[in-house]
Amino acid sequence: MPFKPAGLVTLLSAAVYIGSAPAVHALQNGVGRLPALAYNTWNAYQCNINQDLIVTTAELIVSLGLQDAGYNRVNLDDCWAMKNRTTDGSLEPDTTRFSKGFNWLTNQLQSMGFQAGIYSDSGWYTCAGYPGSFEHEAQDAETFQNWGFDYLKFDNCYIPYDEIIREGVYGKYQRMSNALTNLSETTGQPPILFSLCEWGADQPWLWGASVGHSWRTTNDVTATWSSVASIINANSFITQATNFYGHNDMDMLEVGNGNMTYDEYKSHFTAWALMKSPLIIGTNLSAIANDSLEILKNQEILAINQDNVYGTSISPFRWGINPDWVSNASYPAQYWSGQSENGTVFMLLNTLDEPTDMFFNLTESPWIRAGIQYNVRDLWTHTDNGTAVRNFTATAVPPHGVLALLLTEAGDEPAGTMPLCAVWSQCADQNGTYVQG
Repeated sequence: MPFKPAGLVTLLSAAVYIGSAPAVHALQNGVGRLPALAYNTWNAYQCNINQDLIVTTAELIVSLGLQDAGYNRVNLDDCWAMKNRTTDGSLEPDTTRFSKGFNWLTNQLQSMGFQAGIYSDSGWYTCAGYPGSFEHEAQDAETFQNWGFDYLKFDNCYIPYDEIIREGVYGKYQRMSNALTNLSETTGQPPILFSLCEWGADQPWLWGASVGHSWRTTNDVTATWSSVASIINANSFITQATNFYGHNDMDMLEVGNGNMTYDEYKSHFTAWALMKSPLIIGTNLSAIANDSLEILKNQEILAINQDNVYGTSISPFRWGINPDWVSNASYPAQYWSGQSENGTVFMLLNTLDEPTDMFFNLTESPWIRAGIQYNVRDLWTHTDNGTAVRNFTATAVPPHGVLALLLTEAGDEPAGTMPLCAVWSQCADQNGTYVQG
């Protein structure tokens, strides 16, 4: 994410899909229906970008197998523009760093099978001080489309005075939303995927679906466990906002970009993917380690993120070391589950600094049926691990590590399984007598 000017709150962004439906309704025409799988330049390169770097990065995405894994978009972030608009008010790419122009660049990306994304800002300037799109929304939307971009990340720096803008944050973003909607209606071309950077204080998960597809929910991620844990914690309370037409965007993937452990990177990727966040790689791919690369390419985890039947996030069914519904940035919820087209997904997250065993009763998840035994698939070891009856125990989950499981029905429980109810609360006989554990 771009540098934030002093005095502004920490940046929060959102990926929002804008189409031809009325602005007050969530868009449901199938475009942008699933979370984006993409690469973004900011975290690895910030302002040090040019046309050769973008093409080289795209070539790496192909050669490293990431495109085959599903990452099909390359997004430019801040600092691509000249410092001033042209005499007719148009934006212009930096004539030195992008000397061949953006039509050349997007043609290169598209010839390799990628879609292309670009960056702008809802204020006077971008966060790095380049021209923003305020009062140029329609002009810039047309420019981006003419250049061949179909994704726009839209930031929130250098906000005009109240007496000028006369809008809340929703209205401020609606300006570009309307411009993109009108452009699609006028040209008949597919609508541009709109990625809002909003900073979260205005709770975009409450209103984002009325203007688009997804939205950032937290501060910028950094490649530290404390940052990852705090983002997981914040998102644990808003999972109900996620579906096919509204995704909580947890910011970029920092896998391999810092000094986290292998298990922490796995937890980072697993949480982002299973919570249906857009998966936007922010790592320098020329230096990525093989184990980090394999994390990003885990097809069984990616399949949950890209599920065509269930668009909802996993949610906590038990917080674990804290009482349920406790917000703790260092120790977020530990027991999660959700639906998928192939079974019930579980995420067990060890937030402690030492290995620990993690136990749960299957029916603590609302998606599990009582009286049924379940096949257990480990989505990281890619192994089938027998059947679970009534409960499951994961032993020695590593510090800040994760277990991702897929449970599928394997028939009725064995005859005579006791106790009569796995969870004793309100367990009753037909005559109304409560059964005690």
